[in-house]
Amino acid sequence: MDAAHFVLSPYLGYIWCFIRQFIRAPAGRKRYNVLGALDAISHEVLTISNDAYINAKSVCELLSKISQKNIKTPITIVMDNARYQKCQIVKELADEFDIELLFLPSYSPNLNIIERLWKFVKNKCLYSKYYESFDAFQGAISGCIEETHKKYREELDTLLSLKFQTFKQQQILAR
Repeated sequence: MDAAHFVLSPYLGYIWCFIRQFIRAPAGRKRYNVLGALDAISHEVLTISNDAYINAKSVCELLSKISQKNIKTPITIVMDNARYQKCQIVKELADEFDIELLFLPSYSPNLNIIERLWKFVKNKCLYSKYYESFDAFQGAISGCIEETHKKYREELDTLLSLKFQTFKQQQILAR
């Protein structure tokens, strides 16, 4: 589980040309916040989204959505150390739903596979794209996230694998 904060602003790709090009870019800095939970096996995504902010209430809402899925196996949710995720109300609700919360070490987003999904969504929806309105921007992001389980399944199967790089031999460099 993690939140992504998509900002309606230019996300330029690469451009190489010999003449000056003017590229349309959205004006404003409105944010579309998405709190998502990714099933590590099926790659199904559950989300809560808004254009204000993500807080403990949003996390509780997503926990409720997860519990309504009636999953029969034990559930462990991997989270970073955001303050709104570690508060007492979230912990109590997780205990009530019999959901284990696993907090990652600080500064280790590479251990949370949903970060890979957010990068994928940015590549598909934001880079080198222009949206006329904030509604179109939101629609593109929501549509991409909804299609991850169906349309983009093959692409995401390799990206969202559970294979993480490990270091068997540690070397400490002497100075």
